Amino acid sequence: MKRIIPIGPYHPLQEEPEFFKLIVEGEKVIGLEINIGYNHRGHEFISPKMTYDQVTFLVERICGICSNSHPYAYVMAVEDCAHIQVPERAHYLRTINHELERLHSHLLWVGLAGHFIGYNTVWMWSWRYREPVLDLFEMITGNRNHYAMNKVGGVRHDIKDDQIPLIEKVLIDVETKVNMLTKAVLDDPVLHARLEGVGILPKKDAIAYGVLGPTARGSGVAIDVRKDDPHGAYDKVDWNIVVFEEGDILAKAKVRLLECLESTKIIRACLKKMPKGELEAKVYEIPPGEGIGRTEAPRGEVFHYIRSDGKNNPFRHKIRAPSFMNLPSNEVAVKGYSIADAALCLAAIDPCYCCTERMVAFEDGRKKYSGKDLLRLSIDKTERLKAKYNQFKSLI
Repeated sequence: MKRIIPIGPYHPLQEEPEFFKLIVEGEKVIGLEINIGYNHRGHEFISPKMTYDQVTFLVERICGICSNSHPYAYVMAVEDCAHIQVPERAHYLRTINHELERLHSHLLWVGLAGHFIGYNTVWMWSWRYREPVLDLFEMITGNRNHYAMNKVGGVRHDIKDDQIPLIEKVLIDVETKVNMLTKAVLDDPVLHARLEGVGILPKKDAIAYGVLGPTARGSGVAIDVRKDDPHGAYDKVDWNIVVFEEGDILAKAKVRLLECLESTKIIRACLKKMPKGELEAKVYEIPPGEGIGRTEAPRGEVFHYIRSDGKNNPFRHKIRAPSFMNLPSNEVAVKGYSIADAALCLAAIDPCYCCTERMVAFEDGRKKYSGKDLLRLSIDKTERLKAKYNQFKSLI
């Protein structure tokens, strides 16, 4: 007999609201229905009302963990539109900050993965080793999150010569700890029992769903924007794409852990090769045109599209975050596994639901509502809920 078990929109293993309906027979999951739209914040609607410089700070707040990835892709889109040449030193600084973010994000996910399966030692270890990385962000940019590093034409913050020894010390410590964590994960029979052969996304399905980042590389798909479309300093330093063929949750964990080691390699090489020079190009106006920016966020490719009509704000700004592509693949990954495994499968893609959410309504192939219509509907619903609440208050 088929039954439906809800996960969300509020659930202990989800940091943000999203609604999944598990269709089960006994303890076995036979289907999944995904419902998005619980955390829509309208960045694409807000962006054209702001100046190009203000938008940089707006897109930082699309995702706290990817608060370098989104502005990085955004400024590259504007620079592509305006044909801006970024100084060489700024490219290296962007790459260093980007890889520090990958360390921070992957260690956060590994800790949460341990917590989700009741292995709180892994959680505490991983988050403890992540703290020095956040300290580096604070030293370089003044913030442990929302770093305000990127700007159209370059970067806002430099790395001073006397800061490099501390960065290198943290990199050595991170390498040591990540190697220890990796060996612990590979040697631990409990982790293998919970993660190996669970939530498998076969390579053909990974390609069919167009998944990105560690979700793709854990299923044998060797894609990475840093290699496929080199930018920053990624084509000037030596590093490798980490790929595993198994497609299970353990493979995704191994990809993230080993990518931490690649990130330390990239940062160290950038510090060694980084030239002296200017931090930014002077930008006076953005001419009419369009541009794209894409980079490899910790979860996969982040894509920003900008159209300019020559004014001081974007005419159109389109954003695609990796979770938007990775989320539908759960329809395959949860099938055939137990209810107890389902929440782990959903978390294995490292989802960011606030990155994913968007809202538009079509009817008979035509757009049903404009942005103003959706705003009016939202305001009207808020007023109805307020009236209901006030009516309820008057009764008690």
